[in-house]
Amino acid sequence: MKMFRIGILLVWAMAFVACQEGNEQPNIVVILCDDLGYGDLSSYGHPVIQTPNLDQLAEEGMKFTSFYSAAPVCSPSRAGLLTGRSPNRAGIYDFIPGPKKTENLRYMVHLQAHEETIPARLKSVGYATCLSGKWHCSSYFNQPEKQPTPDHFGFDHWFATHNNAAPSHENPKNFVRNGEDVGEIEGYSCQIVVDEALSWLQQQKKEQPFYLQVTFHEPHEPVASPQDLVDKYRPQASTLEEAEYFANVENVDLAVGRLVDYLKAQHGGNTLIVFTSDNGPETLMRYHRAKRSYGSPGDLRGMKLWTYEAGFRVPGIISWLGKSLPKGTSEAVVSSLDFMPTFCELAGAELPSRTLDGESIVPLLEAKDYNREKPLVWAFYNALNEHRVAMRDGDWKILARLKTDTSYLQRYTNVYPGNINTIKEADLVDFELYKLTADISESENLANKNPEKLTAMKQLLISEYDALLAGSHVWTENE
Repeated sequence: MKMFRIGILLVWAMAFVACQEGNEQPNIVVILCDDLGYGDLSSYGHPVIQTPNLDQLAEEGMKFTSFYSAAPVCSPSRAGLLTGRSPNRAGIYDFIPGPKKTENLRYMVHLQAHEETIPARLKSVGYATCLSGKWHCSSYFNQPEKQPTPDHFGFDHWFATHNNAAPSHENPKNFVRNGEDVGEIEGYSCQIVVDEALSWLQQQKKEQPFYLQVTFHEPHEPVASPQDLVDKYRPQASTLEEAEYFANVENVDLAVGRLVDYLKAQHGGNTLIVFTSDNGPETLMRYHRAKRSYGSPGDLRGMKLWTYEAGFRVPGIISWLGKSLPKGTSEAVVSSLDFMPTFCELAGAELPSRTLDGESIVPLLEAKDYNREKPLVWAFYNALNEHRVAMRDGDWKILARLKTDTSYLQRYTNVYPGNINTIKEADLVDFELYKLTADISESENLANKNPEKLTAMKQLLISEYDALLAGSHVWTENE
C-alpha cells in the first residue's frame, strides 16, 4: 500500500512537471508608438515609408486590420492598455498636461494608486518588469509624494519621460531613471529607449520571465530624425518637413529591428511581441508645433482626437518567437484593452477583481475559434468631431452625439462634480451606422437604409454607454 501511494505521488509529480513545462510562462514585450497612423507602415500600404523590420515581424506573425487603441489620444489610451479597463473608469478622459498648466486647477488627473496594472499582475507570478520610454499617466511626473510613479504600478525598472522627448527626439534631456534625472543623452529617442531596454534585458536572469514595455515618443512632435534618413526621403517628399516625418518612422523601424534581433538571439524560445500605436495620426498644423505631422490614416476617416476610425484604429502586429501562430492577416477585432486578460492567462496570473473591458484573445493566438463577445465602446468628450460616443460590435459601428435639453454637449477634458450631471442627463442622438467590413472609410451612413440593425445597435450602445458612465470616475478636489 505504501509503495502504491508513492507511485501515485510520483505520477502526480510527473504530471505536474509536464504541465508546468507545457505551460511555460512567455516573455512579453509591448512596443507602443506615439501618434503612428494606420497607414504609416509599408505593410499597411504607405507608398513611400520603408519599414522592413516591422513588415518582417508581421510576416512571421499576425497583422491585424481591425486593431484598436483604448482612446483617440495619448494618456487615456495608455491607461486603458495598462489596466484593461476603459480609461473613463480610471478618470483619464483626455491627455494629461504637466503641472505648469494644471497647478491652478482643482483636479490633478493621474493614474490613481489603486489601479491594477499588467506589470503588477505579472510581477505577482514571478515576472521581472521594465518600462522604457514615455509614461504620460500623471501630471506631477517623478513626484511620488504627490502622484504615483511607474514603480508603484509594478515596474521594477523605469526609464521614462513625463510626455514628449524634449527639446525634441534628438539629444533629449528629460529622461528619468528610477527617480533620478539622467540629463542630456546623445542620440535619437527611439534608439535611446531601445538602448535602455537592451541594457536591462542583458541584466536579467535567463530563467526568469519578463514583461518589457517599450513606449516610443515617435512620431509625435517635436519630430527630429537622422540626417541620412531625411536625405533619403527628400526626393520623394513634398516638403523637407514631410521627409523628416518619413525618416522618423523609419528610424522607429530600425530601433524595433535592433530590439527584435536581440530577442531572437537571446530569448527566441518563448517571447510574445506586440507592436501597436497609442492612437491615430496628428493633423498637420493642428497646433503651431505640428509642422511635421504628416501621418497617414490610410483609407480611414478622421485623425487623432476623432471617434471615426482613424482616431483609434491603429497598426497591430503580434509575433510569438518560438511558438506557432496562425500567420497572415487577421480581420479579428482586437483592442489594447485585451492585453491585461490575455497576458494574465498566458502567465498564469489572476485577473484584477474589478470590471475589465477587454477580453482574452488567447484562442485567437492558438488558431482556435474566436468570436469577440464584448463590444468596444469609446466616450471621448473632447473629440474634434461631433459624435463623441462610438461603439464597434462585430462588423458594425455606431456613433452618437450627446444632447442636453437645450443644446448639444460641449467638449469636456474631464468629468467632475461641475459637469457630471450634465453628462449623465445628455441623451444619445443623431446616430450614424456603418458596416466596417464593407466600408472601412465610413463613407455611407446606413442608419436610414437598415432600420432593424440601427435599432439593435442603438439598444446595445445605450446599454453599454450607461454601464460605462455608471462606472466612470468623477474627480473631487482632494484626489
